[in-house]
Amino acid sequence: MKIVYHKNAITAKMVKKKRCVVIGKNDAIDMPKQLGFLIDLNKCIGCHSCEFACKNENRLEEISFRRVLDLKQRGNVFAYLSLACNHCANPQCIRVCPEKCFRKLRNGIVLYDYVRCDGCQRCIGACPFKVPKYDPFTKKVNKCNLCYKRIRQGLKPACVSACIPEALQIINFNEPLPANCKKTIPSFAFIPLTNPSVRFLLPKETICFWLEDKEE
Repeated sequence: MKIVYHKNAITAKMVKKKRCVVIGKNDAIDMPKQLGFLIDLNKCIGCHSCEFACKNENRLEEISFRRVLDLKQRGNVFAYLSLACNHCANPQCIRVCPEKCFRKLRNGIVLYDYVRCDGCQRCIGACPFKVPKYDPFTKKVNKCNLCYKRIRQGLKPACVSACIPEALQIINFNEPLPANCKKTIPSFAFIPLTNPSVRFLLPKETICFWLEDKEE
């Protein structure tokens, strides 16, 4: 990915068939990164704390940016999956939006400008993960911005802070990743075109201990 800096840039553009991220001067955060989520399915207990924290942080009523899925039991394995925007390395929402509502920051966050949206919903059709959500109350689309304002203040995103078992983490994909993390699981298809910034730690098989009945 080629990064082009421009003082008054407000969007991302395609230049000579290469993805060029055009960054405004106020968007620079240290050096280029690619932030994303590491989800530990072995720790997630399906409490929905991340989902509620996200709704409170973003003052959402009709829609939710994050959702917690109850995965089907496989053998002795129980698992839950918490998903939101994947902040893809090559986001298709940027490509199709006629109002240029989306832009990619130097830290990899796909930022969405709610004010510019006209509600055309092209981004919903282009996103293979159906992340952007149409709000029938505002008649506009909205999505997770990875709590970029909190990150600028040195805080964790609301969903990560609210996760009691620490199943959600923010990682930099430009640094070495955990050796045992996976790109895909049965409930999440990895799309090479968009290259989603999310990795998974798979759940371990539950070990059951039974007490033996003693003969009297």
